[in-house]
Amino acid sequence: MKASFKNKILFFDDLVEKVAALRKSGKKVVQSHGIFDLIHPGIINHLTEARDQGNVLIVTVIKDKNVRRGSGRPIFPENMRAENVAALEQVDYVCLVDDDIPFECVKKIKPDIFAKGRAYKKRYRMIYQKIDEEEKEFYFGKSKIYETKGFSFSSSRIINNFLDIYSKETKHFLKLFSEKHAFKQIARYINNLKGLKTLVLGDGIVDEYHYCDAIGKSAKSPIVVNRYIAHEVFAGGAFAIANHVSGLCDQVHIVTLLGKDDSRKDFILKSLRPNVTAKFFYRDDGPTIIKKRYVSQYSNLKLFEVNYLNDNDIDGVCEANVMDYLKSILPKYDLVLVSDFGHGFITKNVIKVIEQHSKQFAVNTQTNGANSGYNMITKYKNPDFVCLDETEARYATQNRFGDIEIIAKDILKTINAGHLIVTLGKRGSIGVDKSGEINKTPIFSTKVIDTVGAGDAFFSFTAPCFAHGMPLDLVSFVGNAVGALAVQIVGNKKPVEKHALLEFIHGILR
Repeated sequence: MKASFKNKILFFDDLVEKVAALRKSGKKVVQSHGIFDLIHPGIINHLTEARDQGNVLIVTVIKDKNVRRGSGRPIFPENMRAENVAALEQVDYVCLVDDDIPFECVKKIKPDIFAKGRAYKKRYRMIYQKIDEEEKEFYFGKSKIYETKGFSFSSSRIINNFLDIYSKETKHFLKLFSEKHAFKQIARYINNLKGLKTLVLGDGIVDEYHYCDAIGKSAKSPIVVNRYIAHEVFAGGAFAIANHVSGLCDQVHIVTLLGKDDSRKDFILKSLRPNVTAKFFYRDDGPTIIKKRYVSQYSNLKLFEVNYLNDNDIDGVCEANVMDYLKSILPKYDLVLVSDFGHGFITKNVIKVIEQHSKQFAVNTQTNGANSGYNMITKYKNPDFVCLDETEARYATQNRFGDIEIIAKDILKTINAGHLIVTLGKRGSIGVDKSGEINKTPIFSTKVIDTVGAGDAFFSFTAPCFAHGMPLDLVSFVGNAVGALAVQIVGNKKPVEKHALLEFIHGILR
């Protein structure tokens, strides 16, 4: 094999120029797009047939950071995957591309023909429903779509069956689960959530990540001195939940609290997704909640955190205004998601209004550094769905070492909840409902970048699933799949997308 095949690999801008020049000279350009993690007979056949449709075949290979086929994927790093494709004689040019917005590269490259495997036609329609139904012309309007026949080989199936990404127990779970729930059924459930009118109520938080590099110990005090490198700002808390939900539901409304001084309103409005509307209330005696985390650039470990907040209850005037607004608007929504960080916005009186006027409501009471041991789920009555982590569940029952199954049942009975899921970190999650059904689901993540915001993502997806009548085992499965995607995102930098979730589920069930 000659080293010259690496000359086929181009930077994206160079590839766009190359394709434009080829088309201008009369060449018919064909593009194939994917992960290309394993080069198997199905891939070879697909690329051969694609090459026969034109004069030049270009292949765009999705970068590692945008691969969503399941934990442990991709097996091979992006540069190696690109080189493997470039080594094939059918291929003329290769390029690594971002795929955060699926198929965005097709719009920019503008090939004459976009080749995809016929075997994936139904999967693409289910996963990229919005693109398939509403935006097809936007992506492929100037390119003809050609479906190759391919062979019945699947990279995901080969990887899941022959590589030890998951334990034997998790593999066994996935095998049994896939026999009970087909991907097509799961995709239909999730895609049907778009009509659910959803309101998010809770503490909005501005998350700041300040990246540092340790340069040594102070000569005059026992502290490590860090050099500032960069920082990022994200919309967290209830803002993040609204953004997550907006990928599932077409109509999302958020009700939250800001500080009058330095409200960060402009940043927050820019950070919310287009289909999220907002109602802000303001407090005079505190700021918009800001949580600054100082993070080691090298290890990604959090060094310390500074909170800007007033976690006392809002004053009587503000509370009355919130209650009046909620009474008028709650009945209009199919589901209310309560994101309670215990920072003073959701008072006892506000809770009563939620309980009395919501068609269905789901609750997550967060434990954090500002409220540890005080913000309990037991202040709510009759929620339809509750999501907690293990620490929050143990605090609520004052049971530090007991069986988590018994603890979950005790909470469910105490607050008269319809359903409850407790996330257990590396041990997955446990779900329980009023009928006494217990469901245990293993963890699906193998790569963790940041756990901040993972619980919010879990809650954001599982609550609408329950509200739409999905069974407990399926909701727990969806939640753990979302969690596996969320821990690969730094903080609340971006929401977990529906298409990413469906790709992940399709990958692990093959």
